[in-house]
Amino acid sequence: MQKLFTLGVEEEFQIVDPSTRDLKPHVEQMIASGDPGFMENIKREMIQSMVETVSPICDTVEDARREILKLRTGLGQLAAQSGLAIVAAGAHPFSHWQSQLITEHDRYKLLEEDLQDVVRSILIFGLHVHVGIPDRDLLVEIMNEARYFLPHMLALSTNSPFWQGRLTGLKSYRTIVWQQFPRTGIPSTFNSWADFESLVNLLVQTNCIDNGKKIWWDLRPHPYFSTLEFRVCDMPTTIDDALMLVGLFQAIVAKLYKLRKQNMGFRLYDRVLIMENKWRAARYGIDGQLIDFGKREEVPMRRLAEELLEFVDDVLDELGSRKAVEYVNTVLKIGTGADRQLDVFRKTGEMNSVVDYLIENTLAGTRLANS
Repeated sequence: MQKLFTLGVEEEFQIVDPSTRDLKPHVEQMIASGDPGFMENIKREMIQSMVETVSPICDTVEDARREILKLRTGLGQLAAQSGLAIVAAGAHPFSHWQSQLITEHDRYKLLEEDLQDVVRSILIFGLHVHVGIPDRDLLVEIMNEARYFLPHMLALSTNSPFWQGRLTGLKSYRTIVWQQFPRTGIPSTFNSWADFESLVNLLVQTNCIDNGKKIWWDLRPHPYFSTLEFRVCDMPTTIDDALMLVGLFQAIVAKLYKLRKQNMGFRLYDRVLIMENKWRAARYGIDGQLIDFGKREEVPMRRLAEELLEFVDDVLDELGSRKAVEYVNTVLKIGTGADRQLDVFRKTGEMNSVVDYLIENTLAGTRLANS
């Protein structure tokens, strides 16, 4: 039987020309030139200047750390063979979606035919984390409760303050771009796996979708695997940022499971209320205030981050993820990825400098760093 709380990590990267700092449509060449064994974990995406890594199933966050390190290193090497670089961020600071090339694949051509400019403009990059829960009814119950934490996780992950050469005023503009897609955002609650399946079957029957993978909520039961897939986060630049988010998602699921085993559960909140917090997270990141709906008051996100650490504290040692998760304290001091990008821009006044910063820090901690 599949273990509880296994992890799968998907990271979406930008392919960048270091001389122009602009995006480069080069994914096909990278895939063609790579070692076949390594390429099993590399995937095309909608845009030819995007490439995705998919980790093997990991038992622990430290296993995930090793895989992310290996995949970022290998991908960086592939890009370097063509004089290119990879960048991890929620959006490119100045590239325009109109100049991007769509990947030649039936799936993407069908999406383009269906969604037109909506899909062509999705020049954004995210982190997706799968947490294994073999019992699918339990998976749905935990999903219902975990929705509450999605804005908190978005705030900690914010990493897209620029869009097409503009300073947007938001910490996660990726969130705004992504909500153009149908079937996105905070999911509703479901009574059971059968209830969720009934919705998917209705959407298929009425030609809204042809399979459950075309439901793109911020949190979804994966239609083919017994995993709960978290999709709310901007793509984090550093490996430490990524592992913090991976560890937090796993810890939230483990804590909610523990509460259920103690017949305690966690309060469910209306989707509309969670969406209010999601907007605040996208706008302000960790510098804003979210709403504590139980207390009916605004609370600084920084304090809520500390409370989140306290909430999951009693599962971290068993999961072996304390080091990764407590990196939250560092983020509260140095800012999120968006804050760090903005700091570079304030100091230099140049978006090229922001791209240089992203190139350097995407591979920080790998053996390619400073090479």
